[in-house]
Amino acid sequence: MRNYPKAYRSRHDPLLDGLPEQVHYADTGCEASASCLSCTLPQCKFDNPAWYQAYRRQGRDLELQKAYESEKLSVFQVAKRFHVSPRTVHRALRRAQEPLPMVVSVTN
Repeated sequence: MRNYPKAYRSRHDPLLDGLPEQVHYADTGCEASASCLSCTLPQCKFDNPAWYQAYRRQGRDLELQKAYESEKLSVFQVAKRFHVSPRTVHRALRRAQEPLPMVVSVTN
C-alpha cells in the first residue's frame, strides 16, 4: 500500500487533458451578450477588462453629454439623474471633447 498519489499514467488510462474539440465548454456569455458565439463586441471583455471598462464608459459619457447639451441640464442635475458625482460628469464632458485616439493595426 502506498501513501503517495500516482504520478504516472499507464497507456490504458484515458487522457485527462484532451484536445479542445473534445472538451465541452459552457457558453454562458456575460452581461454584454447571452452567448459568446453571438457577441457583438469587437473584443472579449474577459480578454481585456480595461478595454471593456473604457468601452462601457464611452457609451455612458455620450449619454451624459447628450443630457447636458440637448436638455440644457446643469452638471449637478445630470449627476443626480445618472447617480454619479459632479466630478464624474466633468470628466465625461472633457473626454467627449477630446479627439478619439487612433487605433493602430499591425498587419504582416
